[in-house]
Amino acid sequence: MKTTWIKENAPKQWFEVDATDKVLGRLASEIAMILMGKRKAIYTPFIDSGDFVVVTNAHKVKVTGNKLKDKKYYWHSGYFGGLKERTFEKMLQEKPEEVIYLAVKKMLPKNRLGRKMIKKLKVYTTPDHPHTAQKPVKLEF
Repeated sequence: MKTTWIKENAPKQWFEVDATDKVLGRLASEIAMILMGKRKAIYTPFIDSGDFVVVTNAHKVKVTGNKLKDKKYYWHSGYFGGLKERTFEKMLQEKPEEVIYLAVKKMLPKNRLGRKMIKKLKVYTTPDHPHTAQKPVKLEF
């Protein structure tokens, strides 16, 4: 039996997820599955068959254990001794969209297809968003 692959991009849907009181890792893994298209019957690993995801209330996401104080985000300025860090708690206050964005990005493929997939993720801190014209379907996890 031969495996059948789709040849062209599948039609895209829009989904809306409310991040209020959701655990960050579990939320990010579900979003990554939707962005990759693994929930569809026509999933093909080398074709972008995923859907768009709009995440609202990003500042209300939760983590378990002591991650609020212990989890750190690192980046480098490019200069000697330029390693910088920020705790999850501070990151949630300053850039709550970035928390969900980075968690999902690290679960996607690390190639040009992954960079194409992450562009379909829209994260907002408020319950309203500018994508109402696309009529996103509300998802509950």
